[in-house]
Amino acid sequence: MIYSLKETLKKYKTRYNLHKALENKEIFKLEHGLYSDTDLVDPLVVTSKKYKSAIVTMDSAFYYYDLTDVIPQKVYIATNKNSNIIHNPKIIQIRTPKEILNNGKEEVTIDGEKVKMYNKERLLVELIRKRNQIPFDYYKEIINNYRKISDNLNMYKIEEYLSLYKNQDNIANVLLREVF
Repeated sequence: MIYSLKETLKKYKTRYNLHKALENKEIFKLEHGLYSDTDLVDPLVVTSKKYKSAIVTMDSAFYYYDLTDVIPQKVYIATNKNSNIIHNPKIIQIRTPKEILNNGKEEVTIDGEKVKMYNKERLLVELIRKRNQIPFDYYKEIINNYRKISDNLNMYKIEEYLSLYKNQDNIANVLLREVF
């Protein structure tokens, strides 16, 4: 379980007790203001707890959904276009217009913690939109894995997400040609 500093101080009452608990390895400091009762925590969970309005997307979500076996070196998150820029070398921030940010957002449970992540249908649309920015082999691997699960995808959701973009016809053509 991950705790904020406030939650940790509530449990240990004083900073001195917290310091003793850290020394005795009863609790572990993950980063500034974040603590855990285990020393190894999934980076998606840590990022989600630290940036509560962020949504896990792209490479991180593809890996979580087993659409690729490439372990991402950084956590990819989508945030409001008007939010502050995140200066963290472990995070890739994708700034998205507020009107389309929450479309396709779902909560998944990772190690007992709730994490906001885009669903597979939204990720497919994002993958097609950004195909020219992604290495070709990586793109093909993910597309091939989408072909394997194409019967399980919700076409109504895909159509809804396509309608969010001006070039929806181009994206839909690529989608039909490469996945369905």
